[in-house]
Order: sequence, then C-alpha cells, then structure tokens
Amino acid sequence: MTERQPIWTRSFINISISTFFIFVVFYALLTYVPLYVLNDMGGTAAQGGLATTVFLVSAIIMRFFSGMILEKFGKKKILVVAAFFFTVATVLYPFVTEFGMLLALRFFHGVWFSLLTTVAGAIVADIVPPERRGEGLGYYGIAMNLAVVAGPFLALTLQPLVTARAIFLIFSAIMVVGFFCAVATQLIEQPAAPKQRRKLGIDDFLEKRSLPIASVGFLISFAYASIITFISVYAESLGLIQAASFFFVVYAVAMLLVRPFSGRIFDIHGPSVVIVPSIVLFGLGLISLSFAETAWMLLVSGALVGLGYGTLLPCFQTLAIQAADSHRSGYATGTFFALYDGGIAVGSIALGVFAGMMSYSNLYLLLGVFILMTVFYYVWIIKKKHEAAPL
Repeated sequence: MTERQPIWTRSFINISISTFFIFVVFYALLTYVPLYVLNDMGGTAAQGGLATTVFLVSAIIMRFFSGMILEKFGKKKILVVAAFFFTVATVLYPFVTEFGMLLALRFFHGVWFSLLTTVAGAIVADIVPPERRGEGLGYYGIAMNLAVVAGPFLALTLQPLVTARAIFLIFSAIMVVGFFCAVATQLIEQPAAPKQRRKLGIDDFLEKRSLPIASVGFLISFAYASIITFISVYAESLGLIQAASFFFVVYAVAMLLVRPFSGRIFDIHGPSVVIVPSIVLFGLGLISLSFAETAWMLLVSGALVGLGYGTLLPCFQTLAIQAADSHRSGYATGTFFALYDGGIAVGSIALGVFAGMMSYSNLYLLLGVFILMTVFYYVWIIKKKHEAAPL
C-alpha cells in the first residue's frame, strides 16, 4: 500500500499562516477604512464606499495579468515581491492625510493583494500532493475563512480603544509577520511550457478551461455579497444587532467542523458529493435568514451558511486548478478569483439596488431560491465536462 504524501509540510504551514495574516489585514481594513474616512478624515459614507470599491476594482483588474506575471518571473519571486509591497502599502496608511491620497493607496494596495493571493493559491496547489489537493486546499481555505471573523473583530475591537495611527501600526505589525512567513515558504517551480513567439491572446490573461467552474463561483459570491453588505443592517432592523456580532463566529465554527472531512470526501468520492449538498445548504441558509425573527434563528442561518458557502470556495478553486495544466495553475487561480471577486463587487452594487425595491427578508428569500437553482447549472457544467472528456 502506497504511503500517503503529507499535506502539513513546513512550506504549507508557512504559506497558510501568511495567507491568514494577509486576509486578516484585508478584512480589517475593509471594515476600518470606511470608519476612518468618516471619523478621522471628515468624509462621507459614499467616500468610504468608494475607498472599498477602488481596492476591489484594482484587485479584479490585476487578476487577469497575474498568470502571465507568474509564468514570466516565477512564483517564489513574485510571492516575496508581492508580500513586500503589500506590507509597505499597509505601513503607509498612518501617513495618508488626504482622501485622494487614500484612494491612490487603496488602488496600489489592491494590485498587490490580488497578485499576492493569486500566487499564494497557485503555490499551495503546487506543494500539496495532487491526489490530496481537495483536502489540502480545504485546509488552506480555513485561513481565509477564519480571517473573515478575525479581521473585522480586530478592527471593531480596536476602534474605540486606540488612535487610528495605532490601529494601522498594529495592522502593519501583523503583515510584517505574514511577510516573513511568505519568505520562509519553499517550493519547487513547475516546469514552464515551451515558449513560442506569438501575439498576446486570451490565454495570456485567462485559463479558458477554468471559466465554467469559475462562473459558478461568480454566482455563489454574487449571493454571498448580500451577507457581507446587509447582514448587520438586516439584523439591526430585526432588533438583533447583538446576535449579528456572533453570526460569523457561528459561521466559522460550522465551517471548521466540516472542513477536515469535506476535502477528504472531495478527493475520494469526487467533487459533486461535496458541492451539491453545500450549494443546497447555502441556499437554505439564505432562505432561513429571510424568516429569522429571533437570535437563534439568525445563528442557525449562520451555521447553514458556514456549512454551505464555507465549503464551496476551496472546492471550486480546486476544480479550477485541476482543469488546467500544472504549469498554468497561476492562470487558473487568477481566473477563478477574478470571477469570484467580480461576483462580490457586482453583487454589492446590484443587490444594493434591489434592496431599495424590496425588504431584506424578501431579498434573502429570492437569493436562497436563486442559489438552489444554481445546483442545476453546476450539474450541467459537470455533465458537459464529462461529455467533452476524451474516451
């Protein structure tokens, strides 16, 4: 019997810790920068939202160039450079005093966040044993999911206690640790494809074979944008604002309970055994959220969303990478996250418009039904993939 190759190597641990700190800083800034604009810069809520939008737009644009950059310069070199400039950008926040300068810094920060998270995901795909990729990326995804809770919690806890400069310095210190973990990551570069002189084409920006599953990720993240954008406002309208602070805690606990098993099941029994139930659970979580009237109903919804959505991201990322050749893992990762980030951005805007036309409860109900219907789209994509596979 062949001995299973280990997942928890030193490099895997280093890149996972680095990713955790990167996303803690990302989510902390996502939460704190709008407050900083309002309270310390004397700006408006619209300007606070613009600071977030500029970051996301630059990140999405950069996704399309990430694969080409990784192929040209190598993953380890880009990991170190991107981690360095992401850290530098974090350190610069205390010195920004004008809103225009803040927007420029947010754009700069978004570029390096995009490149850094793309190369980190591609490196994980390279260092995890191929036969355990679903399990490995599942564990790696825990770093991002935990940061969803830790980042905002850190920002909101520090905000009333210390000055803005102190908060930004704490974020910078966290990222310095993340930088050194990135530097300590060791990897063997995958052999590059034979280079041919040719004009730039779609393959230099996207991995076409990863687009189908990435499109499912777009639909899922579109709906998830409603959680990020409206959960606190919705809970406040229900008089459940205190319970809302525990929504993501329950989400994280539920996700952690299933993550060790879901990745292993993915590798042994195939993706659909995990993905279909996860989509259904996510849809049911949104539907139950629409009927929430008490704190426990809100928290049950958080658990369902954690079990469902919290499992889907690493599964989709694994499928996107598996669809591509090994030397194009950077393109596959960039393609997946371009559509995933795009779903969050488009969802935040579009659902904001819909929220002005209906109640939040009706919005969550419609989104829940929409997600349940996504199962059929996913099954259709998988069926087409099998039909196109060579015999």
